[in-house]
Amino acid sequence: MSLQVEFDFTLPKGFVDDSGVLHRDGVMRLATARDEIEPLRDPRIAGPDDPYLTLVILGRVIVSLGTITEVTPRHVESLFAADLAYLQDLYGIINFGDPAEIEALRAATAAERVVPETAAAAPETAPAPAMDLAEEASPPRVRARVEEVAGGTQP
Repeated sequence: MSLQVEFDFTLPKGFVDDSGVLHRDGVMRLATARDEIEPLRDPRIAGPDDPYLTLVILGRVIVSLGTITEVTPRHVESLFAADLAYLQDLYGIINFGDPAEIEALRAATAAERVVPETAAAAPETAPAPAMDLAEEASPPRVRARVEEVAGGTQP
């Protein structure tokens, strides 16, 4: 049995480089202890709760993003919020969770990409029923740094 150390991904939105080229497909590798410790020595990082720590760690573990083969924190800080959240979730799953959860994350991301296009093309039908207050969705979770994904579910 071999250990999978690299994982392909497709960003929900994609990174747009300085030339206007969209990069969506990439590869992330498993993090090493050094990947999590070394950034704490970075003068831009105030401590383990500094939000910039997430960007530095992701810059270390993303092997490629489209044609970019040397991803830096500068690339990561230019990502759309949805892409950063996706990469944080992927990082948590591959390093702390069950790799089987990756397919659920990919499926959820693919569904997000399809829904707006489908909704725009579909003819308007009856309005959606009003949401019961009991069914109201909880506010989105705010990530301050790379975090472990607990038990395969997201709060």
